[in-house]
Amino acid sequence: MKILLLGSGELGKEFVISAQRKGQYIIACDSYPGAPAMQVADACEVFNMLDGDALEQAVRKHQPDIIVPEIEAIRTERLYDFEREGIQVVPSARAVNFTMNRKAIRDLAAKELGLKTARYFYAKSYEELEAAAQQIGFPCVVKPLMSSAGKGQSLVRTPDELPHAWEYGCSGSRGDIKELIIEEFIHFDSEITLLTVTQKNGPTLFCPPIGHVQKGGDYRESFQPAPIDPDHLRQAQEMADKVTRALTGAGIWGVEFFLSHKDGVYFSELSPRPHDTGMVTLAGTQYLNEFELHCRAVLGLPIPAIHQERMGASAVVLSPIASTEQPRYKGMEEVCAADNTYLRIFGKPTTRVNRRMGVVLCYAPLGSDLDALRDKTKALAAKVEVY
Repeated sequence: MKILLLGSGELGKEFVISAQRKGQYIIACDSYPGAPAMQVADACEVFNMLDGDALEQAVRKHQPDIIVPEIEAIRTERLYDFEREGIQVVPSARAVNFTMNRKAIRDLAAKELGLKTARYFYAKSYEELEAAAQQIGFPCVVKPLMSSAGKGQSLVRTPDELPHAWEYGCSGSRGDIKELIIEEFIHFDSEITLLTVTQKNGPTLFCPPIGHVQKGGDYRESFQPAPIDPDHLRQAQEMADKVTRALTGAGIWGVEFFLSHKDGVYFSELSPRPHDTGMVTLAGTQYLNEFELHCRAVLGLPIPAIHQERMGASAVVLSPIASTEQPRYKGMEEVCAADNTYLRIFGKPTTRVNRRMGVVLCYAPLGSDLDALRDKTKALAAKVEVY
C-alpha cells in the first residue's frame, strides 16, 4: 500500500517505522524539509498543507491508497473529495474535519451526543470574549479553535488578563480560522488520555489509561497505567466509544478526560491519531505500542488484545533556545547509563524555545512505586541539554 502522511513530526516518524515494518511505502509531507518522519520515509514532499491546490497536487502525483493526517494545519475539507474517489482517509474524512476544529468536536460531544463537558462559548471578537467571560466567571480557559501543543491557550484568572488572552489566542491559531473558545475551568483531580482503537473488522479496544501533566496546554510527562476509579474508567470508555463511533473510521484516537472525585468524568478533547502522551507506550508498557496499533487498524490487520505488560513513564526534552542551526545534545551518556531506560531524540532540524526535541522513557514491573518511576524519568530528561 502507498500511504501519504500529512505531517511529519515525531509521532509521524514512529508511525512510518511501524508501517514500513509491515512492508508499506510512505510519502512523508510537511511544511519544512528534514522533518523527523521524512528521515525514515520512502519519499517526501514539502508544501503548505493548508493550500488545497498543493495538497491535491501531491495526491495526484503519488496516487496513494491511504491518507494519514498527523497534524491540524491541513485543508481538511479536500479530504472528502479524496475519500469519494476511493482513497482511504484515516480514520475518516468526517473524523478529521470534526476533530481538527474545537468548535465542531465540542458541539458534537456536548450538544449531539450529550457528553459531560465544561461550559463553553465562542468568540469572534474581543467584545464577545468579554461577554462570555462574564457568564462563565473566573478563572476560565481561552483557546484557539485550531491549534496544537498548547499554542494560543491561556488560563485567565482576572478580567485584566483578557486582552492578552485574546491577542495570544489569535496569534496561536493555526489555519485561517480566527475564533476562540472560552471554557469553564474544571477543578479536576487528574487528567487522562484514553487511547481508543477502532477497527475495520473488530471491536473497539481501549488501552490502559495514561495519566499526564501539561504546562501551558502542552504535554510534559505521562505515565501508564494511571490510577483511576473503576467507575470513572467505565464512564470514560463509554464516552470514548460513543464519540469515535459517531465520527466513524478505523485508527487510534487520543481521547482526553478530566477526572474529579466530586463531579466525575468530563470529556475534554479528541485527536484522531496517535497522541503525544501515548509515547509512553514506546517503553513497552502494553502489548503493541500506540503506533503499531494505529498501523494495524489503518491496514485492517487483526488486533487480538491490548493488555498492560509493565508500568512506564515519559518526560520530554525541551529546547531552551531558538536556532536555525542543527541542534546538538549533551547528557545523553547519563541517560543511557540508567537501567530500564530509553532515550529518543526526534531529529528536528531546528529549535525554538520549549520545542519538544526528545523524550526519555523508563519502565518498571507492575506494582512498582509509580511516583519514584516518574521522578526518575523527569530527572533523567533534565540531564539532556539542547544547544
